[in-house]
Amino acid sequence: MPDVVILGGGPGGYEAALIAARAGADTVVVEDTGIGGATVLTDVVPSKSLIAVASTMFAAGDAGSLGVRYDGEAPHPDRISASLGLVNERIRGLATQQAADTEQRLVRTGVTVLRGRGRLTGSDTIAVERTDGGAEELSAGTILVATGASPRELPDARPDGRRILTWKQLYDLEELPDHLIVVGSGVTGAEFASGFRGLGAPVTLVSSRDRLLPHEDADAARVIEDVFGHRGIAVVSRARASAATVVGDGVVVSLADGREIEGSHCLMAVGSIPNTSDIGLAEAGIRTDEHGFVMVDRVSRTSARGVYAAGDCTGKLMLASVAAMQGRVAMWHALGMEVHPLNTTKVASNVFTDPEIASVGCSQQDVDSGTINAVSISVPLGTNARAKMIGLRHGFVKLFARPSTHIVVGGVVVAPHASELIYPISIAVDQGLSLAQLGQTFTIYPSLSGSIAEAALRLEASDATP
Repeated sequence: MPDVVILGGGPGGYEAALIAARAGADTVVVEDTGIGGATVLTDVVPSKSLIAVASTMFAAGDAGSLGVRYDGEAPHPDRISASLGLVNERIRGLATQQAADTEQRLVRTGVTVLRGRGRLTGSDTIAVERTDGGAEELSAGTILVATGASPRELPDARPDGRRILTWKQLYDLEELPDHLIVVGSGVTGAEFASGFRGLGAPVTLVSSRDRLLPHEDADAARVIEDVFGHRGIAVVSRARASAATVVGDGVVVSLADGREIEGSHCLMAVGSIPNTSDIGLAEAGIRTDEHGFVMVDRVSRTSARGVYAAGDCTGKLMLASVAAMQGRVAMWHALGMEVHPLNTTKVASNVFTDPEIASVGCSQQDVDSGTINAVSISVPLGTNARAKMIGLRHGFVKLFARPSTHIVVGGVVVAPHASELIYPISIAVDQGLSLAQLGQTFTIYPSLSGSIAEAALRLEASDATP
């Protein structure tokens, strides 16, 4: 009988398994598609790989402004093309290899990987239908549910895998869409709109809101809107898609106000639903909310004794990094190790558009609403020497700090590789560093990170009041 059984091999599951196995627990991971889960196979790794190709093409298309010439002429986006079939072939290979590498790491650590689908039959028992057709009954003192989430589907816009697609189905395309319609202006919609435009496809994005990325910093979202406009992405705002229909060799997206948009393909990016149906949660006494997400506390406990949950199935900031930390926290708590409850106010997140948006800690909305007492400063990257060298025209660094103590409580970076640049601000927020400590730390000259130090010193020196 194993000590720990984990349902799901995504970041929440495999990180938990590593903690448990290293602590000496007999650990089993039940996974039916592949270790790494959707994060590795159909979501984060594939999407960011595709976006990386698009960013390279954006850079190549803009290289003419730096003096680059090809056969005597400046490179132009219209003369640069991508073979989507080759791009997707590479992406699928990367995902498969990453899944294999992660599984090998688990096995080397002593974790047993059981291929199949698990279902709770009680708070300490799991029935497993193995992929090879067999069946097993497992009992364990500790169970972790980490089954993830799937793309939400609209009743009148059912994906067919050819013309109407979820983000999981994009990597089967062999040819670039003649015109991609993206429904949804959140992170997923904005990322794929940016990515496919970079690959060369005409893109129309349908947004039910009055702006892109409604949950991100408003100033950052405006930068992305400006970039989208410059690159020819058509954004239809305040428009709710009611249906998507395949018509001949294309698709028609119907809007609630009666308008129709015609394209060759449609990507539905309208949110996610948890993979929690028919896995025995009710039988095990595990409570879910009205949307089906597993309800957990800050150490990942569910309402059933000995059963924990982690990752997208809990709906707690649906990020791979949060899933991984939830899984670790669950095992630390379950195995009696030192544990610090999850603190989502210090989670860094990133939008992989081009440029990227990274943020951590409190937001401008928190400050404007009076939720938190903080002062802020925004430093445009246009004056940064490194930005000028690489031809960067869009982006900024924004910092938030307490007015009296000057403790850093948040930040936003809009820049290429903002996901890397946010790290020093994340450390400052997590460790309660002051503006002086952040600003007086040596930075490389020239570097984009120099603007982080500059922002810190400027905010510290100012007499700004909230």
